Amino acid sequence: MGYIVFLDRDGVINIDSSEYVKNESEFEFIPKSPEAIALLCKNGFHVIVITNQSLIGRKMATRKALDTIFKKMKEGVKKAGGDIKDIFFCPHTPEACCSCRKPKPGLILDAQKKYQIDLAQSCMVGDSAKDIECARNAGCSKTLLVKTGNGSKAEQQLYQKGITPDFIGSDLYETALWIIKNVKI
Repeated sequence: MGYIVFLDRDGVINIDSSEYVKNESEFEFIPKSPEAIALLCKNGFHVIVITNQSLIGRKMATRKALDTIFKKMKEGVKKAGGDIKDIFFCPHTPEACCSCRKPKPGLILDAQKKYQIDLAQSCMVGDSAKDIECARNAGCSKTLLVKTGNGSKAEQQLYQKGITPDFIGSDLYETALWIIKNVKI
């Protein structure tokens, strides 16, 4: 299938909120994130979103509302010239102890199964320690942290755990440029 770039959503593609992004009016792109995804696509990478969305399990939003948010995200990326191949999300709360909630690798493994992905030909971009740990747990070849969202806090958490991402970028656009320059497909 080619090289896969897994992206977290909140804090990477769109502005994160401690109150959760519960409807499409609360969804706001981080500057240049749609263009970053378009840049990846134009350079032969496939983008799949991997995201924890416990607002469903917390009954803060319906699946229909979440689908509307995803639709707005995909349309914004498409308008910039990019494409999100698929979205895998965990609707559970942390207390559910499911296998799909990051840092567990369930969502990436579901994507691997669906698209026959060689995880050695994949990387994960996130803004949290959970994202980086999920990628490592799944066997992705590269882990990339962005400083948008929770990135600065995550950098400290990862350091304390002895985990070093392959790259730390200021945002998704800078990280996309690094991927294009440093990842051979």
